[in-house]
Amino acid sequence: MEIIHTVSHLEALLQQLRGEGKTIGLVPTMGALHAGHLRLVKLCASENDVCVVSIFVNPTQFNNKEDLRRYPRNLEEDSQLLIQADADVLFAPSVEEIYPEPDNRLFDFGLLDKVMEGRYRPGHFNGVAQVVSKLLAFTKPDRAYFGEKDFQQLAIVRAMVKQLQLPVQIVPVPIVREPDGLAMSSRNQLLTEQQRSEAAHIYRVLNESRALVETTTPDKLTDWVIDRVNEVPVLQVEYFEIVDGESLQLVSSWDHSDSVVGCIAVFCGAVRLIDNIRYK
Repeated sequence: MEIIHTVSHLEALLQQLRGEGKTIGLVPTMGALHAGHLRLVKLCASENDVCVVSIFVNPTQFNNKEDLRRYPRNLEEDSQLLIQADADVLFAPSVEEIYPEPDNRLFDFGLLDKVMEGRYRPGHFNGVAQVVSKLLAFTKPDRAYFGEKDFQQLAIVRAMVKQLQLPVQIVPVPIVREPDGLAMSSRNQLLTEQQRSEAAHIYRVLNESRALVETTTPDKLTDWVIDRVNEVPVLQVEYFEIVDGESLQLVSSWDHSDSVVGCIAVFCGAVRLIDNIRYK
């Protein structure tokens, strides 16, 4: 695996490989890799001649400076995991390399970025669009891989690709969970042992909620999920919303759409965790 730190080196290498007729896949990450990331990497490696993984903790998508400071970073460990997962190129740039000057672009995603994460993390998705658009421009991949745990982010990336008319296939990859159901996340590393145990309650409640779809409305199920998660003292729901899987707008009935998803954000102590569950 080749480790690259500059855009010029990355572009030169990929231009050469592309000229040889090789297909290129990209897995954008912020590092602190876990089995969820590695599933994306392995899928990318299996579907493309060249698998590029980026590790970059993007400052423009953090609206909380303390969250940015605390975000786990361990490039050496990540590199070893990527070698084992058959990645071909690791792109690990500095902030100055990605942003030699401020990126003042403002994206218009209509209502997509006004709900859920967008409501509680203003500017977050604009930052995501800035960095992902840059990474796609640098790599010009045939395919780019994103986990479905960040369900709203996936919708934003798809909208951005459509707006910018980028010739890339966005490949969604299902959530990877721990044995107790907790969605794998780099933030899980920040939990204490006790918090880690209690955090599994989030998915237990989401999973149980599926059985209630036939007998209750989305509004009532929303209240039920929030109340059940909040029963654990260390957990505090920031939001739980049952939305159309395409527009991300609230649904008033289960017949509202062919795709209905419940999205949740929960504070476990000071650590913010997100998850989602598909109802149809």
